[in-house]
Amino acid sequence: MKKSFYSNGKLLLSGEYAILDGALGLAIPTSYGQSLHVTPTTSGFLEWSSLDENDKIWFTATFDLTHLNVVATSDEGMAKTLATLLLEANAQNPLLLIDGDGFQIETHLTFPKSWGLGTSSTLINNLAQWARVDAYQLLWNAFGGSGYDIACAQHNSPITYQVKDGVPHIGAINFNPFFKDSLYFVHLNQKQSSKAAIAKYKEQQFDRPQLIKSISGITRKMINTPTLAGFETLMEEHEALLSKVLDIEPVKQCLFPDYFGTVKSLGAWGGDFVLATGDEKTISYFKHNGYETVIPFSKMML
Repeated sequence: MKKSFYSNGKLLLSGEYAILDGALGLAIPTSYGQSLHVTPTTSGFLEWSSLDENDKIWFTATFDLTHLNVVATSDEGMAKTLATLLLEANAQNPLLLIDGDGFQIETHLTFPKSWGLGTSSTLINNLAQWARVDAYQLLWNAFGGSGYDIACAQHNSPITYQVKDGVPHIGAINFNPFFKDSLYFVHLNQKQSSKAAIAKYKEQQFDRPQLIKSISGITRKMINTPTLAGFETLMEEHEALLSKVLDIEPVKQCLFPDYFGTVKSLGAWGGDFVLATGDEKTISYFKHNGYETVIPFSKMML
C-alpha cells in the first residue's frame, strides 16, 4: 500500500551560525515543503525519482535492496549522499527493507531547490517518518547541523530552537507581528553551501559564550518587540555581531547600500534568502536590481 509523508520548509530569522553553539534561534516553517511517496513493488530494487515544483524529474537512482549500492543514477554524487541517508535509516531500523521485495519512491518539491528552504531537511524528516526513526539522529549521524530545520519540518507554527547538552529544545510561539506586512523575503539568486559556511564559522576565534548570550537576547527581543523600528534595530544588531565574527560585510552594505529599509542575512551568509523591511516600493526596488524572487512574510510563513 502506498504511503505518503510531508515536511515543511524552513527559514531561520535569528541565530544563524551561533545556533550551532547553543544560541536561541527564531525560526518559521514555510508554506513551501516536500512530500515523499513510497509504493511497494516486486522489482527487487529501491527505485528513486525526485521531482521539482513543476513536476519535472531532476534526479533518479536505483539501489539494490541488500547493501543499498547504486545500480544506476543520473547523478553519482547525489546518489552516494542519498545512499548514506538510506543506510543510516536502515541502521536505525533494520526492519525497514528486510521484508520488502522492492520500493518505488518519489519526492515532490513545492519550491525551487535553489531557494534553500530545506531540500535536504524535508527529505530527512520524510525518510525518518517512513523509516520510523528519529529525524534528529538521522540528520546528525549522516550530516551534522543544528537540527532547527528538522524542527521546522515537524511544526506548523513559528518556533524557538536551542540545543542544550546535545538535546534540541523547541518552543511553539505566537510570532505574528502587527508589522508583518512590512517584512519581505528576497532571494539572492544563488545557493550557499551550508556545510562550507559552517566549516568557516567553526574556524573563527572569538568569545563564543558572549556571542551566544548576545544572540539569544536579540532573539527574545525580536519575538516580543511591538514596533517595526525596534525590530529593525535588532536586525541591525544581529548583522553587526555576525559580521564581526565572520569577518564578512553585512549584506545591505555589500549589495543594497541605497535601499531605504533594513536588510538581514538568513542562514548561511552570501546566499539563499535575506529578510528586508519595507513598503509597497520594496518589490519594485529589488526586481529593478535583478532580484526577481521577493516573497511577503505572510505568504512565506505557514
